[in-house]
Amino acid sequence: MIKTTKTFKNNNPVKTDLPNTAPAKNTPPKTNHVSLELVKPGAKQVCVAGSFNQWKPEKTPLVSTGNGRWVGDLIVNPGRHEYLFVVDGQWLPDPNAKETVQNPFGGKNSVLIVSE
Repeated sequence: MIKTTKTFKNNNPVKTDLPNTAPAKNTPPKTNHVSLELVKPGAKQVCVAGSFNQWKPEKTPLVSTGNGRWVGDLIVNPGRHEYLFVVDGQWLPDPNAKETVQNPFGGKNSVLIVSE
């Protein structure tokens, strides 16, 4: 509670208790670390694009660990996300995805479900 003192025209102070009107602290949404992996021998650049990064592959490049293996650690909000790998400019579904859905371009998007 915040204590305030008001003075009226007759100069008599009156104490009033007002509820604390300070803004509530905003808690950031929960995020989860997700690891994606793709084995693509001969690839020179691999990124991932999806609903979690506004479909911008340049935001999420994967790192080559050798022998054609590429890995990426992402921070993703809980929910259902669609995504594709972008390998040397070619958009490809994740061959290890448990679920895929039709996309509006005649292909399939991989689905990633992140729990809270």
